[in-house]
Order: sequence, then C-alpha cells, then structure tokens
Amino acid sequence: MEGLGKKYVLSHEGERGGYSRFSERLEDWVKRPFSFGKRLFRGDGRSKIGDGGADGYPSSNSHLPSAALKEEFWALKDVSFEVKRGEVVGIIGRNGAGKSTLLKILSRITEPTEGRVTLRGRVASLLEVGTGFHPELTGRENIFLNGAILGMSQAEIRKKFDEIVAFAEVERFLDTPVKRYSSGMYVRLAFAVAAHLEPEILVVDEVLAVGDAEFQKKCLGKMKDVATGGRTVLFVSHNMNAVAHLTSRCLFLASGKIREIGETERVIREYLRSGQNNSAVYEAQASPEQPRVVRAAVQTSEPGSAQHHGKSLTLEFDIHMPGAQPGTTFSFQILDSTDRPVVHLWRFDQDQPTLRKKGINRLTCHIPVCRLNVGHYSLRTFLAGAPGQPLHEMLERICPFEVVILDRQTLFGWRPETCAYLEEAVWEER
Repeated sequence: MEGLGKKYVLSHEGERGGYSRFSERLEDWVKRPFSFGKRLFRGDGRSKIGDGGADGYPSSNSHLPSAALKEEFWALKDVSFEVKRGEVVGIIGRNGAGKSTLLKILSRITEPTEGRVTLRGRVASLLEVGTGFHPELTGRENIFLNGAILGMSQAEIRKKFDEIVAFAEVERFLDTPVKRYSSGMYVRLAFAVAAHLEPEILVVDEVLAVGDAEFQKKCLGKMKDVATGGRTVLFVSHNMNAVAHLTSRCLFLASGKIREIGETERVIREYLRSGQNNSAVYEAQASPEQPRVVRAAVQTSEPGSAQHHGKSLTLEFDIHMPGAQPGTTFSFQILDSTDRPVVHLWRFDQDQPTLRKKGINRLTCHIPVCRLNVGHYSLRTFLAGAPGQPLHEMLERICPFEVVILDRQTLFGWRPETCAYLEEAVWEER
C-alpha cells in the first residue's frame, strides 16, 4: 500500500433546505398558500419542495455557496505499509478509525481515491456476514460460486467441500437458499468458505465477535491453523487477546491514519494507552445516614483499564463513615463477564479495627500477582455492620476492567471459558 487514501463527500442540507420538518411546511402554507402551491409542483409535474428562488421567494440557502453544503471526509489518508508473504498482521483501532474501509479496498470492493495497492495472490475476504453470497442460491451453490470467484477449479472445491460443510454445520440446509438461513448459519458458512478454500491472502474483519461461544472457539482454532500454515492473513479485531496470539505484527489506525506499526505487543500497548481515559473508577455521593462507598478504583497494570495477567493489581476503596461504628466490615468480589464471582477478599473489623474514623476511610488492596484468566471483569462490593446487623450497601458491576495476555509466549490461545484462574505451579518429573 502506497499513499492510500479514501475520500467521501458528505452532503449537509442547509436550514430549510431539501429537508424540513412538517411543522415548517405547514407554517409556510398558512403564510403563503398560493406560493406554496406554485413551489410544490412545476409545470412538468416534478416536486419542487425545497427549491428556492423560482417563485420570487428566495430559499434560506440561496445566499450560501453550494460548496458550503458539502464536506469532504477522509476515511483513510496517506496509509503506506507492506505485508510479506506468509505474514499474519493484526489491524486494530477504535470504531471509525478506517479499518473496514482499508479491508474493503484490499478486497477490491471499494476503489481508493488516491494511492495504490499491489496484491500478489488470490484474496478471500470475510468482511460482513455472507459477503459475496447470493441470497437466492443455495448453500451448496454459494460454496462453488465463492470458489470460482477465488479462481479455484471445481475439482479443488470438491476436495474441500465436505470439510467446509462439516465446519459450518449446515448439512440439513445445504440445498436451501441462503436467504432463509439464520444469521448464525450464514456467518458459519461464510467463514468456512473463506478459511477452507486456501487463498494465498485471507482478510478477516471481526469474525470472532459473531456467533455463539462454540463457533468462536472453532473460528479461533481455524484462524490459528491458517496463521501457521504459511498463508498471508490480515486480521481485524477488538479482541486484543486474539490479536496478540494470532499475529506477529500489528497496525494501529486512528482517524484514518497509521498511528503505530510494528511488533504486536508494543502496538497493542500503545492502543490501550490511547484509551486511558476509560478508567475503572466508580464515584458516588456520601450519605449523612449510613456508611457508603464514595469511590472505588482498579489500578490496572496497563492503560485503558487493561490488566496484564501475572502482574500486580491494586484496588482502592474510599468509604465515608457518617460516624464511628465499630464492627463495620468491607469485602468485595471480582466478577467475570457472566457475573460469576471468581475472587472474594475481605477486611473484617475483628482482624484489625477499620472504618472507625468519621469521614473518609481509604482501604487499599494490593494483589501482588493477578492470576485471573483473560476476559472482562467487574467488582461487587459489600459494606456491612456488625454480625447480625443489616447490610449497609451492596454495589454491583462497578469498575469494569479487562485481563489480557499480550506476550506471545503463551501460544495456547487462552479463552475466557477455558477456566477462571491460571495458577503457577512447580512440576517435577522422575
């Protein structure tokens, strides 16, 4: 890719332009009924609503130059990089960064406004659910159609046919038009075709974000096979763990431009740092009647509320006490993405007197080594009085954060459903 750019022209209707509210139209008719009728239709019968000046009443846009109603938007600007044969490259960035536009250009769906792209090899793309499928054709016919588009012979397609069908799990509906498929069936077949027909270049956009957990597991395994099979892969995803384990090099796009390119772990850290304002912090107002958590914060090892597995994790809790209340206890749980508690830690008053000072009391919990598996987590807090007394407060799903494994030493592709906790152990063999 050399100097790649894609420009779109956005049209903005001016005040009382081609689009106006019904109330404005009605007001216009009441004030000037005959003029409105003249403007409604020309002699040739074509609608004129929104036109100005022809009936002696100038449009409110007539003083504006036409260029003022147009805006140029560059989805991509001056993007240049090279991908070598057999390389697996991740493309990351926030929504609207230009990732999908870039992949559409590489897949020859969209033409660039400037710059050029040189591709060597057959390209298979999975950009959206069922990209390249004809809705009126059956699943069987679409497999052969996609293979033909990739330049494969019928013999090559037949060789992979059973494997594709088995992966997609659509045997019963193979001769049904795909327009009658559910979205899950559609995407399973689309991914199976793109991944199994062995193109030299595979372009995948956020495929792991769709489908059920079992399908995502199969996709991740197949992507790993493709990535280690010598084929070139461009992989777009918001799943940083998948990007870290599947790719060796990464491209970070921001506002249509390359912000960082290089070794995957370094680029992901830069990406996370760019979103560091998304801090895992909870805040609330103090109560004059009862104890309350007024602030909770998870201090993660990485920016952007990301915690690297195996590194230290610190949690802070500011608790407001309206008055001294001996016996007050505090505890918290770390919840996984299904709200299942995976860690429970506490501070009891009988262990060491706490929360006896009127006003703000800060409790800090330091976990030297975070062993949580990859995934999304949040906190549940409990603030209680002495045994037998009612609960002062319970907070649910506060301070969300994510546990990641960014180094490529762990090549197993850990997934959240694999386990809740990854513990260190000493192995002996005799």
